[in-house]
Amino acid sequence: MRMLVNFKSGVPVYLQIVQQVKAAAAGGTLRPGDALPSVRALAEELRINRNTAARAYAELESEGVIETRQGSGCFLKANGASPLRRAVRSERIIAELDALIVQAHHLQISDTDLKSLLADRLAHFRSQLPVETSA
Repeated sequence: MRMLVNFKSGVPVYLQIVQQVKAAAAGGTLRPGDALPSVRALAEELRINRNTAARAYAELESEGVIETRQGSGCFLKANGASPLRRAVRSERIIAELDALIVQAHHLQISDTDLKSLLADRLAHFRSQLPVETSA
């Protein structure tokens, strides 16, 4: 997985990393058990401070997206039981949806078009997930 950061976007670099790891996991580019680059390697690749890379990984770990194995590195966790309570997960997604609705309003996207875009993106991500086969 190759990560890119935009220093002029206004979004903190560590959040850009968090978002990219989540997107790669959702899109199937990263699969449960896949290793992430070490903090040092990520910092060197992106030319950022190691503390920034460490902060991104700490955020991902606190959200239950990755796990750190002592001496082995960081790995994407399985999508099993989320460490976050349902209410906390709902609050987080509601905040993101509210921001999306505001942005759609400013871009003059109708409710119907927004729903259609959401449905299209959901279908796209579902199509990217690995197909599980029964043995």
